[in-house]
Amino acid sequence: MATSIEFIEYVCEQIEDMGVVTYKKMFGEYMVYVNAKPILLVCDNTVYVKMLECIQEKMKNEETGNPYPSAKTHYILDIDNVELSKEVVKILESVTPVPKPRKKKEKK
Repeated sequence: MATSIEFIEYVCEQIEDMGVVTYKKMFGEYMVYVNAKPILLVCDNTVYVKMLECIQEKMKNEETGNPYPSAKTHYILDIDNVELSKEVVKILESVTPVPKPRKKKEKK
């Protein structure tokens, strides 16, 4: 089951005051960006965050799972818990770099 557009918009609404929140469809699912930084992965209407040391304490009681086959294990973020979601997003946004632009392939 793919993520619904209604769910991805709900996720963005929950964290809308954390900065510029956008999303991009990738491989049938979504990446949520905050201030142009990839912060949340949303697959099958479930919100995932990387298992980083900086959020380990906040996420210690949360479920974990794999967003897709062969993916590393991620924390599952309860997006309905707005306070926790905003705290995690704030921490991740502060440590996540803006991705470098991809070089365009030359046409032959």
